[in-house]
Amino acid sequence: MQKPGTAIPDRSDRFPAQDRFAQGAQHIAGRLRHGTSGRTHTVVDPATGEEVLTYELAGAADVDAAVAAARAAFPGWAGATPGERSDALHRLAAVLADRAEEFARAESLQCGKPLKLTREFDVPGTIDNTAFFAGAARHLQGQSAGEYSGDHTSYVRREPIGVVGSIAPWNYPLQMAAWKILPAIAAGNTVVLKPAELTPLTSLLFAEAVTHAGIPDGVVNVVTGAGREAGEHLVGHPDVAMTSFTGSTAVGKRVAEIATATVKRLHLELGGKAPFVVFDDADLEAAVHGAVAGALINTGQDCTAATRAYVQRPLYEAFVERTAALMETVRLGDPFTPGTDLGPLVSHAQRDRVAAFVDRARAYARVVTGGESPDGDLKAGAYYRPTLIADAAQDSEVVQSEIFGPVLVVLPFDTDDEGIRLANDTPYGLAASAWSRDVYRANRATREIQAGCVWINDHIPIISEMPHGGHKASGFGKDMSAYSFEEYTQLKHVMFDNTAVARKDWHRTVFGDRP
Repeated sequence: MQKPGTAIPDRSDRFPAQDRFAQGAQHIAGRLRHGTSGRTHTVVDPATGEEVLTYELAGAADVDAAVAAARAAFPGWAGATPGERSDALHRLAAVLADRAEEFARAESLQCGKPLKLTREFDVPGTIDNTAFFAGAARHLQGQSAGEYSGDHTSYVRREPIGVVGSIAPWNYPLQMAAWKILPAIAAGNTVVLKPAELTPLTSLLFAEAVTHAGIPDGVVNVVTGAGREAGEHLVGHPDVAMTSFTGSTAVGKRVAEIATATVKRLHLELGGKAPFVVFDDADLEAAVHGAVAGALINTGQDCTAATRAYVQRPLYEAFVERTAALMETVRLGDPFTPGTDLGPLVSHAQRDRVAAFVDRARAYARVVTGGESPDGDLKAGAYYRPTLIADAAQDSEVVQSEIFGPVLVVLPFDTDDEGIRLANDTPYGLAASAWSRDVYRANRATREIQAGCVWINDHIPIISEMPHGGHKASGFGKDMSAYSFEEYTQLKHVMFDNTAVARKDWHRTVFGDRP
């Protein structure tokens, strides 16, 4: 933990956002411009409360301009060969790699993430994703040709949809921007991305990198505005053929209402409340370390984070004791200081929201450790100590609701049936993990836990080659992997007559008589 009296280090070398985005925080047709909503927003460093960038928010006119740019760029980009799009994405991966440190510092500054997380997770993951889709762009294949009717040859074309309107969240601004943009443009679409107004810096840098990589202007555009104005206008825009949204389930429902009114393709990656199921034969040490890492990654602001630990009764007390002890070793501190494990939440409002959940839980559960903001030099930031809660009821708020902070709730179970039932007892189904040395128990967990991803003896790792997406109220559709092309392409059946017969026998079912 940060020692009392330790000063926050000099931040004069932090990302110079005010200078970099002096021309505005809207990236349209390859150029930065100011927003036209008449309102401004200030990006704040959540570690210190200092202002980072004040910019003009996008209005409806900016969205219209971005959509027009994307629409104009679509025919040329869709008509590029897979090899040409692949080469462009390879160049983009190289630009991102060259500027990795700049991206890492910008992400840490706007989000409060420790530099070791942005340097070792957010940025490398984004570069790898870009390299993956550079290769995947060459493998947009349909079904092989065949004579399925006997008289015709059929094949399937996989084609881009058009302009994609994407909305990304504030918790992983860089990675979520990449997850939205990369499969869409690899498939030949063009994109208008609306990042969260809290954290626009790395989305804008990503768009800038796209331009530097030689990808044509208008293929990727960024409009930074409020959800109710810029976001809803983007989703409802008649020239937007598809909406891809990542965020809360409540907002996702609103997005779906607007998008379906214009019959758009829709992709939703929504909230989560991931269970962490520990069977009594599990490696306890591994489970404890996995729980702390899985619960605290990104200060718990991760929809796949471990939030509900169900521990079989023989291991329950030891798990609670050891997890609390390990949480107490986690070092809170300035994100730019070496040795910091946990930074602040993204904002003071989010910190206060998390604290309110924990404070209400004191009436019905036991706060084993944490449950408070630190004093001293960290007091000005949006910090909250790692928190472990035990003895809560299954139907309680902290077990059922998405807290989105460094809070883990632990509950006991007796039988395997009960453990899996409790894991599934939530509206969400994004991710889960099960911990066991027994292959049959583990296989059962993968079959019966209702989630888009189930880890065994680990929690959190993701890879570009595998899909990410939810079940139930966690949404539908996939990010990453070749499966994401199912979201960003449309299939066309092409059928050729092979007979050269003018008067076909089937015509007689419509007019005339057979001889």
